[in-house]
Amino acid sequence: MAHPSMLRTLVARYEELAASGAEADAKVVRQREDTAYTLCVSTGTRDVRDALRVARQAISAAGEPASVTAKVKAATAPAAAPATGAAPAATPAKASATATV
Repeated sequence: MAHPSMLRTLVARYEELAASGAEADAKVVRQREDTAYTLCVSTGTRDVRDALRVARQAISAAGEPASVTAKVKAATAPAAAPATGAAPAATPAKASATATV
């Protein structure tokens, strides 16, 4: 069985994808199916409803917080683009191949 914190993240992700109601968006449907599959494998079940039930029981038994929706959204959000006008990152100076004597 997967660690309760991982199960908590998977449950939150599945619920978020299921609640989005984007049945027409093939990408969202695929992500939800992948998450359901991972939940089933992680809980040793064959049906997502059973997987959700088992995962919630494991989360509760471990005393883990029930929700991580904010963490899941932050973890799955695209990385922020650098601010306009920001200074470029410093690059380390290359070492000289010849030594001065």
